[in-house]
Amino acid sequence: MRILLFGATGTLGSRIATELADRGERVTSASRTGHSPSPDIPAVTVDATDSDSVAAAAEGYDVIASALHIDPDNVVPVTTGLLDGARKSGVRRIVFVGGAGSLKVPGGGDLVDTPTFPAEWKPTSMAHRDALNLIRKVDDLDWSYLSPSAAIAPGERTGKFRMGGDDLLADADGTSFVSAEDYAVAFADELEEGNAIRRRITVGY
Repeated sequence: MRILLFGATGTLGSRIATELADRGERVTSASRTGHSPSPDIPAVTVDATDSDSVAAAAEGYDVIASALHIDPDNVVPVTTGLLDGARKSGVRRIVFVGGAGSLKVPGGGDLVDTPTFPAEWKPTSMAHRDALNLIRKVDDLDWSYLSPSAAIAPGERTGKFRMGGDDLLADADGTSFVSAEDYAVAFADELEEGNAIRRRITVGY
């Protein structure tokens, strides 16, 4: 499978790139800088906000994947650029690293709207919620959106985790966490298997 991965040099993107490459998938890193997380992964220079740039880079690929870590003002423009670029290129499959703030908590509200949600994370989380609402209107592409748990950080690749839908996953103590490595496993699984077409899913312990 040929995969054009945006954000491949970031914390999550680099782990996703490594996971996919280790599975034998053909990954290309796409970014404004043209950098790659590994000498073994080719790279191209692309502006994710420019649908024509995305389309030109994505031609001949099977999947577009986005693990971009961007400021709140650019989340929706980048999402729009990737969606429109996918359409122009003819690539139907697109998979997004999502945010956790839009996950539902007990009682039915969104995590980002709870009183204890960190104020410094709110702008980004709300922007990702807007992007998810935009993506959910798309019915001409085979998209998937994978939200992490409330907390995610580098850790161990265990390959043991739970998958969910729109509800925040937490353990018996109420902790909602997933390692970046296990998130990458879940992301690669979804990209390869396509079990959540036009759906948001989440991963946690």
